[in-house]
Amino acid sequence: MTRYAIVADLNRCVGCQTCTAACKHANATAPGIQWRKVLDFEVGEYPDVTRAFLPVGCMHCDDPPCMDVCPTGATRKRDDGIVTIDYDICIGCAYCAVSCPYQARFRVDQPAAAYGGKAMRHEALREDPARIGVAQKCTFCVERIDAGCAQGLVPGVDGAATPACVNSCIAGALHMGDTDDPDSNVSVLLRENRHFRMHEDLGTGPGTYYLYDKKIGDDTAGDTAGEPVPMIAEPAGLAAVSPRLQTNWDWRAAANFVLGGTGAGLFVATVLVAMSTHVAWWAAFIALGLVAVGLSCVWLEIGRPWRFLNVYLNPKSSWMSREAVAALPFFGFGGLYLLWPGALVGLAAAASGLVFAYCQGRILRAAKGIPAWRQAGIVPLIVVTGLAEGAGIFTVMAVVAGYEFMLLSTIGSGLMALIALRAMLWQAYRGALGEAGAPAGALKALDGGFLNLSGRVQAVVLAVAVAGLLSPPVLALAGLLVLLTGWGFKYRLITGAAFNQGFAINRMPARGAGKSGPGVKPGWTVS
Repeated sequence: MTRYAIVADLNRCVGCQTCTAACKHANATAPGIQWRKVLDFEVGEYPDVTRAFLPVGCMHCDDPPCMDVCPTGATRKRDDGIVTIDYDICIGCAYCAVSCPYQARFRVDQPAAAYGGKAMRHEALREDPARIGVAQKCTFCVERIDAGCAQGLVPGVDGAATPACVNSCIAGALHMGDTDDPDSNVSVLLRENRHFRMHEDLGTGPGTYYLYDKKIGDDTAGDTAGEPVPMIAEPAGLAAVSPRLQTNWDWRAAANFVLGGTGAGLFVATVLVAMSTHVAWWAAFIALGLVAVGLSCVWLEIGRPWRFLNVYLNPKSSWMSREAVAALPFFGFGGLYLLWPGALVGLAAAASGLVFAYCQGRILRAAKGIPAWRQAGIVPLIVVTGLAEGAGIFTVMAVVAGYEFMLLSTIGSGLMALIALRAMLWQAYRGALGEAGAPAGALKALDGGFLNLSGRVQAVVLAVAVAGLLSPPVLALAGLLVLLTGWGFKYRLITGAAFNQGFAINRMPARGAGKSGPGVKPGWTVS
């Protein structure tokens, strides 16, 4: 077998960014898009200051999270470990971008020139329309590798078969080769030097190794670097490597989670209440409409909207594909329920709605690049929050429609149970997130604002719901508060708490005659 990988010697890298320039020249990337770049870590206070330069890009992981989440199957991993993108079937949903823990994926929606206005001659000649509106990233210069191998050249040894960034490195810091070959250049380097791989704890198996110190004699202690030290207070020099709020998914993506969960929950509430009284067709209609509007918002966000049917191509591993599949029986059975109300049809539609809500939770859970989303507790929290929102809006509708007091009391009791369950799941999720460690900005966003799910806010909502058992208007107020707090939480979760993983360095290099030191993980809480 062959497993191509990059080895970066942190003791040699001087931060010249020549690899960045070479990559841009070889791949004609758009202004501001850097498939290969070099980060600057500076730790300590004068005179005890340590500095390191860290080349980063697509890690071509053993288990790439971008591939698993892709709803179209556009992202694939070759047998030699290189991860590729098929621009012709990608829809530009950016799910891979929020799932990448290394911030290595990009989407460019419009052609751009380096100096604004009309593109220069070389930009126009090298423009690639296939890359507009879809995901793009480092290709490992796969065309050079394939062409070189066809001529009998050895990637990593012969320049014509080696990525441009490696060829251009003036300090000899970047190396590329086959780690499955024990005699290859990279295998020798890994045997002779201590090294680490970034964010290896996420189980991605990144294909980039960082050398930070020499092995001396038979000393093999410390071959694998320890975990970097989280740093809440960020020195100014580390702002560029600290977690940042993702910008790939905006209010349109948030609308899908907000309206989709509420719509599914409202349909469930409608069907359950119909067991005791007449079918509230208007509530079922609104439920279907909410989910439809949410999905329409997502359609507006993707880079290639007219390829939307490609979302069904990868239900084997993508929860986004599974969400789209679950929507079909939900709308099908839901439409039948409006025409011919019946318990079996209603329960089938409600079950499909629950599956839809569950898929939404799993969409977030699978996004390894966003720490606030990948916690296991996010799945039941998203599902129950949607049910609570649906029960809340149905409660408001029931009060306005003048349902009898006994039925309103039953609805109110169910609403209180969902409020309590939501509060328990929130506490479990927030506690686990704090224990595991998370970007400080994400925790601040989740805990801030008026419309959140903190214990204090949910206690007030529950108290209003209890009082509402004696007064329909107060019960309607409780339902409205449940709806608004749920919406506020999910909107903030997608647009405010979605800080990416950031970058970390497990060990500072032993530059010159110095010694390697502890690594750092800027912008994170202490786990």
